[in-house]
Amino acid sequence: MFSRILANFAVVVCILTLPLALLSQTARRPLIAEQINNARLHTLLGNTRPEANAQNDLGAVPDDLSMEHMQMQLQRSAAQEQAVEQFIDQLHNPKSPSFHKWMTAEQFGQTYGTSQQDVNTITLWLQSQGFTVNSVSPSRMTIDFSGNAGQVRQALHTEIHYLSVNGSRHIANMSDPQIPAALTPAVAGIVSLHNFTPHAMKKSRPQYTYASQGSTVQAVTPADLATIYNLTPLFSAGTTGAGQTIAVVEDSNLYNSADWDTFRSTFGLSQYTTGSLTTLHPSGAAGNCQNPGISSGDDGEATLDAEYASAAAPGASIVLASCADTRTTFGGMIALQNLIGSANPPSVISISYGQCEAENGAASNAAFSSAFQQAVAEGISVFVAAGDEGAASCDAGATGATHGIGVSAWASTPYNVAVGGTDFGDTYAGTNSTYWSSTNSPTYGSALSYIPEIPWNGSCASGLLASALGFATSYGADGLCASSTAKQDELVEVEAGSGGPSGCATGNPTASGIVSGTCQGYAKPSWQSSLAGVPSDGVRDIPDVSLFAGTGVWGHYYVMCWSDTRNGGAPCSGDPSNWAGAGGTSFASPIMAGIQALVNQNTGSAQGNPNYVYYQLAATATCNSSNGDPGVSACVFHNVTQGDIDVNCGGTQNCFGETATSTGFGHRGGNGQSAANGALSSSDQSYAPAFGTAAGWNFASGIGSVNAFNLVNAWNTVTGQ
Repeated sequence: MFSRILANFAVVVCILTLPLALLSQTARRPLIAEQINNARLHTLLGNTRPEANAQNDLGAVPDDLSMEHMQMQLQRSAAQEQAVEQFIDQLHNPKSPSFHKWMTAEQFGQTYGTSQQDVNTITLWLQSQGFTVNSVSPSRMTIDFSGNAGQVRQALHTEIHYLSVNGSRHIANMSDPQIPAALTPAVAGIVSLHNFTPHAMKKSRPQYTYASQGSTVQAVTPADLATIYNLTPLFSAGTTGAGQTIAVVEDSNLYNSADWDTFRSTFGLSQYTTGSLTTLHPSGAAGNCQNPGISSGDDGEATLDAEYASAAAPGASIVLASCADTRTTFGGMIALQNLIGSANPPSVISISYGQCEAENGAASNAAFSSAFQQAVAEGISVFVAAGDEGAASCDAGATGATHGIGVSAWASTPYNVAVGGTDFGDTYAGTNSTYWSSTNSPTYGSALSYIPEIPWNGSCASGLLASALGFATSYGADGLCASSTAKQDELVEVEAGSGGPSGCATGNPTASGIVSGTCQGYAKPSWQSSLAGVPSDGVRDIPDVSLFAGTGVWGHYYVMCWSDTRNGGAPCSGDPSNWAGAGGTSFASPIMAGIQALVNQNTGSAQGNPNYVYYQLAATATCNSSNGDPGVSACVFHNVTQGDIDVNCGGTQNCFGETATSTGFGHRGGNGQSAANGALSSSDQSYAPAFGTAAGWNFASGIGSVNAFNLVNAWNTVTGQ
């Protein structure tokens, strides 16, 4: 009887897995069918930086300028790509026989990578052009090759020039590269032919003048984090991340590894003795990972990532995976690729860098999507900071948005968790004393419970800031953004937790940094399509979840031990209130990665893309954040329903209410000056803030923030673990 049942079960398994097996065979079929003709070319559109223009041009680089470790991103046919997507869905479906049967990097490449014949064809062509092929990735989706600028000009038909941009010297290709048309079916593009690096999602704490008037600043420490997001009972029960590895991806080492030790000992984390920190320069066959040393400024990003991943999972092993930037490739991308291609990859990865889709370029967009796709097929959970620019990710660091609505390409793929940013709503509501003790615990905790949240927004376009400061509107001649208050308190700035629709993951924008031309967003993933509040827009929307990311505008920010005083740090001595303070979704991503490590420890296994579970739980276990504790104590997620992530803007792209003034906040050309005092809007004809909160999922905070204890204990209701 048992043998018959077993035999029948085997038949069922074969039937269920047969379609995927056939599709994987299709995935290995060669796509290159024509003879290579170097005179018949195809242009790889959407792969020129907007800064590569005549205004910034300093002339061509020497032909012998080394262009080391360039990357050619390969691609599958549409049918092949669909096969991979279906396979990943089944990996996350508890009813599928493929559930959680994660692949190794080699298995993924053998099953779903580019055919060996196509790889050989492309490799031989690169070598025929004088390039050195360093390696092919285990996924068979990336070829690492080196050469010089003269070879790039001859083979890829684009010149590499020196550029001067905002006082810094760069190199970049001046036009989109071209390859023989015969290679086109298997080639997505050259990932990068420039040395512009992405930006970190860390925001230093400004010295606001009004936030402290009549109120006490409550800085957020690990003990506060544990109280607010209900980590404490998990730690008490031994769920600390022990046995789990979290990798934070960087292009810099720590300024001083002793900072991490000081952080843990000061805030009571060193009691979790399984916690550790290791710096790793993940090597691959290409030999493309070099020790980056200390990269000015980015060492602060590396520090906070390592510290706050440990704050959420104090018993976990933190691996700081760092590689040096090359002339053509961001070191963090090299570290990521080598991590997921290794024999023993981490189960959780956090990345706190980004670049908007329309500027990142079609090939680089494809490279990140491909890497994250491979990661989740291996069971790795990838967390990415959604951004610090509201819905204007192409205007990072600007005093006003001019490129319209856009999101970070690193966060918008269907294979990662995009982590947005919130702030605490107690200062706005005048209820600080309800949620904070007047004294600190021995580990500097003072939070009393969960605190109602609002979106993190440090821009004068915030509706809540305008109301609190006595303005009827945030925009226009009489609004907050046109006032001296906004200028004095550094509020004329593109600064808010990011969210919005994917708009230019593929295609070629006709206007630099603006979703236009043939741009298209990633298709909406299956796990995101049915949750209340998610728009029926057909594209991937971010963020997925959010956590506190405030920079002090409402009196709350994170404390970190970063002793690099030359680049914004502070000595880690005395009371932590004198240490460095910062915010941004850079903090939210490693914290959420740490919380996932607690899930993994509790289930005893890797979980791949957590969004499959997050969105199912959000459908039934979400409460209104504004109700506060205990109104949300039984829920997994806190739905943020008050506030927005709107930022101030100028120009004509998704900007409403801007008026010309003489305040000198910015210049838009022509005869008048612009204060960038409009508000980013999804409508040019009316004020439709981009974007506000709402019941259910929303662009300002996604599902919302999390009750970690409830998340860990509810996980098996979805997965059956």
